[in-house]
Amino acid sequence: QVQLVESGGGLVQAGGSLRLSCAASGRTFTNAVMGWFRQAPGEERAFVARISWSGGLTDYTNSVKGRFTISRDNAKNMVYLQMNSLKPEDTAVYYCAASRIGTNSWSYWGQGTQVTVSS
Repeated sequence: QVQLVESGGGLVQAGGSLRLSCAASGRTFTNAVMGWFRQAPGEERAFVARISWSGGLTDYTNSVKGRFTISRDNAKNMVYLQMNSLKPEDTAVYYCAASRIGTNSWSYWGQGTQVTVSS
């Protein structure tokens, strides 16, 4: 069992920055890939970014490339999402997710943190 808790969301102006944090607890040694997803009202939950266990491999959805950076600190059981040059279309609830080693699926999800970007 792994528990994920997001923090760092809030209200920012367009062009501003936020850093989201995700704290993991429980059987964190089983985690492999960590990721961030987001969901706007009336839309499906969408992939944002993911990072390998070592942090050496990352990828992003096209709409955030060059603006967002995912990172992790395994010693602290933390994963981060640095969001720069925010746009109103980035407004959503952001969720942290974790996969378990040996599986291709996302096994655990956080409760979400709201990000609102004003124009």
